Amino acid sequence: MNIPILTLLIFVPLAGALLVTALPADRPERFRWVALVVAVAEVLLSLMAYTAFDGQLADYQLLEQADWITLPLGNFGIASIDYLVGVDGISLPLVLLSAVVLLAGVVSSWSIRHREKAYFSLYLLLTGTVMGCFMALDFFLFFLFFEFMLLPMYFLIGLWGGLRREYASIKFFLYTLLGSLLILLVMIALYMSVMDPVSTAVASGMVADPAAVTSDIIRLVQLRLANFQLSSAEIVHTFDLRYMADGSNYLPSSFLSLSGETILLGLPTRMLAFWAVFIGFAIKLPIVPLHTWLPDAHVEAPTPVSVVLAGVLLKIGGYGFLRIAWGLFPDGGAEFARPLAVLGVLSILYGGLNALAQADVKKLIAYSSVSHMGFVLLGIASLTSEGINGAIYQMVSHGVLSAMLFLIAGVIYDRTHDRRIDSYRGLIAPMPQYATLTAIAFFGSLGLPGFSGFVGELFTLMGSLQSFWLPGWMTAVATLGIVLAAAYFLWTLQRMFFGPYWSRHEATHSLSDLTNRERWLLIPLGVLALLMGLFPNLIFNLTNASVARWLEKFVVG
Repeated sequence: MNIPILTLLIFVPLAGALLVTALPADRPERFRWVALVVAVAEVLLSLMAYTAFDGQLADYQLLEQADWITLPLGNFGIASIDYLVGVDGISLPLVLLSAVVLLAGVVSSWSIRHREKAYFSLYLLLTGTVMGCFMALDFFLFFLFFEFMLLPMYFLIGLWGGLRREYASIKFFLYTLLGSLLILLVMIALYMSVMDPVSTAVASGMVADPAAVTSDIIRLVQLRLANFQLSSAEIVHTFDLRYMADGSNYLPSSFLSLSGETILLGLPTRMLAFWAVFIGFAIKLPIVPLHTWLPDAHVEAPTPVSVVLAGVLLKIGGYGFLRIAWGLFPDGGAEFARPLAVLGVLSILYGGLNALAQADVKKLIAYSSVSHMGFVLLGIASLTSEGINGAIYQMVSHGVLSAMLFLIAGVIYDRTHDRRIDSYRGLIAPMPQYATLTAIAFFGSLGLPGFSGFVGELFTLMGSLQSFWLPGWMTAVATLGIVLAAAYFLWTLQRMFFGPYWSRHEATHSLSDLTNRERWLLIPLGVLALLMGLFPNLIFNLTNASVARWLEKFVVG
């Protein structure tokens, strides 16, 4: 019996959200347990997907497809939208990361004590949409999940955040909505420019059953398309990302045809489309100068929401780069590799320098995320196997470590409601376990060998140094980001944890060490960061084949 693992990963959280909504509000502990059961189920299902996945294959696996919308449009062809989900070596590591981080977010949410029904229903809705983003292979379906993430995150920040939560949530919403509109325009243009060769073979009468379509028939359909031998009414347009990634499925003389004949604002429309989707996903990653929403959102969001925002949602930006921006517009990715790498280096340095200047622990972590995501862009722009594998690894590593960092910030905030670094000194005396785990998270994030952060940064730098498209000085400048990370993390560690004990809140708050729940949250994440650092093939065995296939379209001359 084939279990629809990917569908369950999406719809179990959505069912959980409906269950929480239906339960009476007089026993809020039920909401927590429903969310915990769903989060554990997500981890188990993602592990099932991991064991069923063959890392030696580059193709999409665990595919699940069903007809959703088919609409004849006369001379405009036939509209086809499918429920289509699957994973490859690029998306599966991010699915695994999401399951782990979302479970940590549920356990961290145990302290939520107001509007519990609304909180946990929104959290579970967010869980399902995040999973859908990483698994959807139909662009329309992907966009639905991408947009639905806005709603729960807006309310989770706006209702349960800090003093300036309304400002932070609106800023987050507007930035992300702007990116979504740019992606929507490109999605529509792609749909009008791409055909589904299988459905077109059926619609044109070449075969009667889609199951009878062979690779030879697909090539024949593509040849007829290129020679203008298909009428408009016979062409089935599609949102299928697999077909959009194949240049043979683009209609000649269409808006986004590979010939580049269509010019808009003095540039080929394919270049404009590339920049539109790049900006859309760069806002989500985020990349300087589109990052300004992130520090505000992190500072005002409650700890569990910061964990999910940094650990998972930012990675959708990097995933969008790989799957859509570079994946569908390789010509644009290669053409603008150098300026995009410059943006990555700028993010590395700007984020690091800003983190060094912060007095608030959460803002320091937020700006460190901007810096670490700059390594992701640099690795992708390198268009090398080392760089792309390193970028994916960096996203997974940062997801684990940033979740741990925000949980650490939440520990001290829960006790004193103060995140200022200069409010504490010598915390190693009253909180030795907390100090130890903080040191592990800091050392992992600054790229100490033996931890996952070292592997991700090493491979992105190796990729940029070997890149045909990038000059060597970019790698040299990017390494300064590692120096800055060591500076701001070690300086924070020294100021907060060493020296004689002192706290601005000593008279009013007792700084006790970690509770059992906090240990259950932090220790597994620290162990995971260490395991990934010692055994990087846990991730590389998944990514290598898919990355090699992905890079085939960028082979130099």
